[in-house]
Amino acid sequence: MQVTAAVTRGPDSPFTLETVELDEPRADEVLVRIVATGLCHTDLVTKAALPHAVGPAVLGHEGAGIVVDVGPRVSGIAPGDHVILSYRHCGDCDQCRNAGPAYCVDAHRLNSSGRRADGSATVTQDGAPVRAAFFGQSSFADHVLATADNIVVVGESVDLAAAAPLGCGFQTGAGAVLNVLRPGIDSSVVVFGAGSVGFAALLAARSVGVATLFAVDPVPARRALAAEFGAVAIDPGTRDVVAAIRAATGGGATHTLDTTGIPAVVGQALSSLRARGSAVVVGLGAPEVTVNIQDLMLNGKTLRGCVEGDSSVQQFIPQLLALHAEGRFPFDRLVTEYRFQDINRAVADQAAGAVIKPVLVW
Repeated sequence: MQVTAAVTRGPDSPFTLETVELDEPRADEVLVRIVATGLCHTDLVTKAALPHAVGPAVLGHEGAGIVVDVGPRVSGIAPGDHVILSYRHCGDCDQCRNAGPAYCVDAHRLNSSGRRADGSATVTQDGAPVRAAFFGQSSFADHVLATADNIVVVGESVDLAAAAPLGCGFQTGAGAVLNVLRPGIDSSVVVFGAGSVGFAALLAARSVGVATLFAVDPVPARRALAAEFGAVAIDPGTRDVVAAIRAATGGGATHTLDTTGIPAVVGQALSSLRARGSAVVVGLGAPEVTVNIQDLMLNGKTLRGCVEGDSSVQQFIPQLLALHAEGRFPFDRLVTEYRFQDINRAVADQAAGAVIKPVLVW
């Protein structure tokens, strides 16, 4: 079927809305009409890494929409269902069987190869394959193919535009706190980088009663919003961040989260901890970071990575929606909607720090 998609043709080219051909759903696939898709940093990092020689690509991995059709081997999903799309996993490897689907051994082939797992294309243009199937969806399009493992059925009352980022960004920040750091009410949590992932982390920490919250970010508007959510906002351009956190917490925070991927900031996240504190990194950035091993070892600190909030999406996304319904996780306050035709303006606004979470709507 012919669909409209936001196509990228290289790191320096803008997204362009074009007509492409979407394959018919196979026996294990689901056809979804997209209502909204979050714009994630991972989309832009991937776009920047795809050279012109790769040809056209359709990205997008925070899709939300309504099921149009299902293959005969799909169960538990029906036409008309409202759904949120997330990452794919095989369900059979050791990681998937042991509650670690975000670390599936087949993650690259299922999420980043640009094709189905068998190598076939889901999207073509003028008979030529288009790189797609991004996170098993490529939801920068008005219709997509997905599979049961990356689909979460939600109630019809769920605002799909607000909830779309639960598929990745909001899930990542909230999961890093709720599934990995697991702070108690007496904990102190510091988030480095108050973007959509960082704010989801702050809201998640607040939802479990953490009162001592800090947000480190250079953008004044983001610091102001963090303060509204009960966090102490720190401008890294005007203060010694580590000294400020240590002074405010009586020796260091119990938990820190880096969303920036900047090596120096990762170092601050580790240095800001008290003895036996834990730091988690979720930001995509430089591949190498210098770590003070003496500080890490002598103070019993923990530093670990986290993908997709260590979540199993069919359980965790409904958990976050329940917190939202209770008023404890107001992720809708982070979202700014854009028409899909304005995708390049959304990219520019996100890069400028003018919005927290752009969401593209049809």
